[in-house]
This record gives sequence, structure tokens and C-alpha cells, in this order.
Amino acid sequence: QVQLVESGGGLVQAGDSLKLSCAASGRTFSSYRISRYTMGWFRQAPGKEREFVAAISVSGTTDYADSVKGRVTISRDNAKNTAYLQMNSLKPEDTAVYYCAVPASPMLWTTTQTRYEYWGQGTQVTVSS
Repeated sequence: QVQLVESGGGLVQAGDSLKLSCAASGRTFSSYRISRYTMGWFRQAPGKEREFVAAISVSGTTDYADSVKGRVTISRDNAKNTAYLQMNSLKPEDTAVYYCAVPASPMLWTTTQTRYEYWGQGTQVTVSS
């Protein structure tokens, strides 16, 4: 069983910062395997479709949605089987449930959410004005 658990969400004010974490566990994402997988972050606001936020490849290549570019940074710590999403200058429109996800195949670089197989349960981020 693959487990992805997000944490770090909460209620903040516009302009504040927040750092989300995604911890991976299970046979597929052991400490000696997680480094072979792309890790991504997606979000879904109420009444809207889930959208791509950021992704980081096995080599450290990153990509960001235009809506968050310049304000967020994705990183990973393979030794801890964890991915992070540092968010700065948060805006009310950033309010959403944030999900961590991993593609089914190793060494696959993609920002397309349909290519992601494993998903966490999400962590709520609420930005007030």
C-alpha cells in the first residue's frame, strides 16, 4: 500500500508564507526508491477542477503553474521520503486543498495530472484577506 500524507496547511493571511510537506511511505516509496519518481503538487478550490501547481523531477528539474510562479518553491528530501512546497506571498485565490501526487512509473517526468497515479488525501490552505 502506497501512502502519501500532506501536512502543513492552515489558515493564514494574505502575504504570509506557508510550507507544505508530503511524506511518502510504503514499499514503492521506500528511502531507496523515492528518488526514482517525480513528485508533484496539485490543488483544488471549491467548485473548481483540480489544477497543477508544481512538480520536481528525479534530477531536480522543476516546473510551476503561471499562477504561482515566483511565489512558490518545490523541493524534495529523498532521505526523508518527503517533498515540500514553500509558498510565499500567499493570496486569497491560493485557497484550496493541496494534494501531493506521484506518477505510477519511475523516471517519468510529467506535469500532467492524468499521468499521476498515487495521491494524498490533501491538506487545506486558507488565505484570508
